[in-house]
Amino acid sequence: MKSIASISLGSSEDDYTLETHFLGEPVKVMRLGANGDLENAGRLLESVRFQVDAIGLSFPDTASGTLPASKAAKVAYLKQRAPDACIGTGEGLRGLLQEWAVRHVQTTLGHFFDNARVLILDGRSHYPIARALKEHTDNLAFANPSLDFGIPRLLTSLDQMDTYSTMADKLLERPATRWLRRTISHNPIWKLGKPLSDGAIRHAVAESHIIVVSPDQLPLLGKTDLDGKTLMTSRVTGDTLAWMKAHKVAMVVDDSPWLAGHPVGVNVLEALICATHSRTPEQLSADDFLQAIHATGIEPRILYPDGYRRVNRFAFVIHPLSQQYLTRAHPLDWISEVSPKPIMNLVEKAVAYTPPFVYSKVSGIHSPTGDEAEGWLITVGGTPHEIMAHRPEFTYERLLAAARLAKKLGAQIMGLGAFTKVVGDAGVTVARQAPLPITTGNSYSASGALWAAHEAARRIGRVRVGESGKLAGNAMVVGATGAIGSVCARLLAKAVETIYLASPEPAKLLALKESIEQETPGARVHVAATADKDVADMDMIVTATSGAGKRILDIMKVKPGCVITDVARPLDISAEDVARRPDVLVIESGEIELPGNVQMKDIGLPPGIVYACLAETIVLALEGRFENYTLGRHIEWGKVQEIYKLGLKHGMKLAAISGVNGAFTDEDFERVRQLSVPEQLLDDPATQSHDVSAEVPCNRKP
Repeated sequence: MKSIASISLGSSEDDYTLETHFLGEPVKVMRLGANGDLENAGRLLESVRFQVDAIGLSFPDTASGTLPASKAAKVAYLKQRAPDACIGTGEGLRGLLQEWAVRHVQTTLGHFFDNARVLILDGRSHYPIARALKEHTDNLAFANPSLDFGIPRLLTSLDQMDTYSTMADKLLERPATRWLRRTISHNPIWKLGKPLSDGAIRHAVAESHIIVVSPDQLPLLGKTDLDGKTLMTSRVTGDTLAWMKAHKVAMVVDDSPWLAGHPVGVNVLEALICATHSRTPEQLSADDFLQAIHATGIEPRILYPDGYRRVNRFAFVIHPLSQQYLTRAHPLDWISEVSPKPIMNLVEKAVAYTPPFVYSKVSGIHSPTGDEAEGWLITVGGTPHEIMAHRPEFTYERLLAAARLAKKLGAQIMGLGAFTKVVGDAGVTVARQAPLPITTGNSYSASGALWAAHEAARRIGRVRVGESGKLAGNAMVVGATGAIGSVCARLLAKAVETIYLASPEPAKLLALKESIEQETPGARVHVAATADKDVADMDMIVTATSGAGKRILDIMKVKPGCVITDVARPLDISAEDVARRPDVLVIESGEIELPGNVQMKDIGLPPGIVYACLAETIVLALEGRFENYTLGRHIEWGKVQEIYKLGLKHGMKLAAISGVNGAFTDEDFERVRQLSVPEQLLDDPATQSHDVSAEVPCNRKP
């Protein structure tokens, strides 16, 4: 039987003895703690040097002593106490297992570390993890200055960590520095500075998504907020997992080897390999490590302290839709009260040049699958008027700046909202140059628009299946050649007997008509440059233009009981026009209700409700689909179907159907149904032009 001794500067309360088999041989492992005393460790080493085949040395991060401070100096000192013994620390194996843990998680979970904000408490002992993480994120921070010297400052790159380590190791070896570290805890100045250092670590923990920490450093995190965080550590026992559950840790990555159901240090594993191969640590090769890992089935563990829970991250770009939106934000709110219109025009122009900034943090999104999402709404300053007044490159530049900000925040995907997804080539150029995946959200916008339209038509009793198996009646898409409009047209052709397409781009209209007729044999498709010619015969209308407030149809010609879904931002149908036709239901596209207790600032919708384009970004984050998804002016029908199904999987619901003045009630739907003019009166010109708003109160709630 091979015998192994593990001598640790940690507590003797953790000592154990176990017997098992390793690489086909019976082995015995003894763990002996020196309680932080290097001299005691030397005595233990001398006492077992002739009783074991190999010895592993362990140096917990919290261990301290009166002799040389650096790990290399401690190892050299202990080896002098037993010059003929086979002694190792497992450093080479530790680096292999730490790096493997990063790659294992990234492969198993997919893009898990992309752009993550990572706090590494000790960059020296976890340098291999930091080096591997650098391939996936630039957001690295190291707490060594706080832990080594009580300096409330973080290092923010591997280069800084390298420079710091060189200087700090030399300082720590100096007798004066060691004396200062021993006495500094009693120094009044240190006591005043320690709260600053502790506060810096608490703040770093709060801002981080992933924390790399040794088991001995876990008490340092006891008073920090670990809710939803991922910890990378080692030797995770049942008690450790219970502690993490109590602190609401979402996920744990354990890189330590296990032997006979017990976590052991890499020093133990290295000593076992030395003993069974009759080699010294210096004689071991990478092949020896790989053989042992393969033979014993060792691999990093992914643990969930309180059941499966994964938190993914997104960003979404918004912008003010008018000067009125600008006046809602501080500090422009007071300016609008005292400034005449010409001054506000200048403010509107100036704000268009402001750099992107975070408008709101978004949290509390919980999918039934156990996945969670958090993110940031990032504002670029241009109103639609200003965006359309500049060349596309002007907006591209600001969107790429927003993407760089999103990456720094830790987002794994970014969505484009409102006019930012209309400019130029509809996200293609931005996606090509951005440092993270991009989506416009148009697939879910198209799906949500028709979802809402169908539900509204059903609730006012205008859904009837004809002989063809499709919904009987006529549907129109205004702005049919646009990104969302073209998809809505394709979807409606599959669901409604006859569709009308309106757009000022006749060549594109003809191509779209031809495409729909090939995709949906038997579809009856009509085209026109404007909507007014056929609008009086429509049962359902979708407006999806980029008109930025221009009149796109005469609402007084619309059939009573018609459902209009306005997907444009800004809206195509003005509040004044809506008020003139209480017998027509004008809904603001298909907003989506998010799962969970969502927390974010007001975006003009009820709490927990978002626009479908934002919901698409969130669905992709929940699903872990960090890829360019909906881009360009051609939306793939398959993606519209896919995002709809993924939305249902993650608990997305069609929100209460809303108009310009808020959500509609059952009474609103009933009122529109009753105000619908009988079919036999449709040919009466007086009926088509009659303004019923003068006789019946508006059916929108204030």
